[in-house]
Amino acid sequence: MGRLFRLFGKALFELFRAIGLLFYRLAGWKVEGSLPPVKKFVVIAAPHTSNWDLPFMLGVALFFRVRLRWMGKDSLFNPPFGWLMKVLGGIPIDRSKANDVVSQMVDIYKLADTLAVAIPPEGTRAKVRYWKTGFYNIAHGARVPIALGFLDYKRKVGGIGMTLYTTGDYDADLKVIKQFYDGVTGKFPKDAG
Repeated sequence: MGRLFRLFGKALFELFRAIGLLFYRLAGWKVEGSLPPVKKFVVIAAPHTSNWDLPFMLGVALFFRVRLRWMGKDSLFNPPFGWLMKVLGGIPIDRSKANDVVSQMVDIYKLADTLAVAIPPEGTRAKVRYWKTGFYNIAHGARVPIALGFLDYKRKVGGIGMTLYTTGDYDADLKVIKQFYDGVTGKFPKDAG
């Protein structure tokens, strides 16, 4: 019976993948890049300027056959569509309290065999002056690489660019990361952090 459920689950995933990739192509988008050669990594999802970033980044994940998890404010997981957010890989985060999200995520990574979590470094769709350091601290603490995921609305291309292993020197690593994103255009470029 377990084998039957696994086969059904795989068939359902492939159907969902085909529908998602069709949506991607009909929207005029294509995918570039490749996955890191490891089973656990953090994905920077940048620039994050629109609600459309989530479905387009999930399209990239479907292309690469990765179950991409993502963190979102806990209010996204309220009825009536909270169940859908969880099915789509959402992890609810309570931003109203001082929770140690980094430590919690590091522990989750350490216990997982396979895990890819997309984290927008801006932390919000609104314009920010500085990126939050959570994505970096999670990757460094869990000893997993950072995959540079991107959505370039100008070229209509989403994907995963280079993979970076953290050195512990945030400023030096961030300089490399920012160079990669130079020229990547979000849906609302004026809101890019």
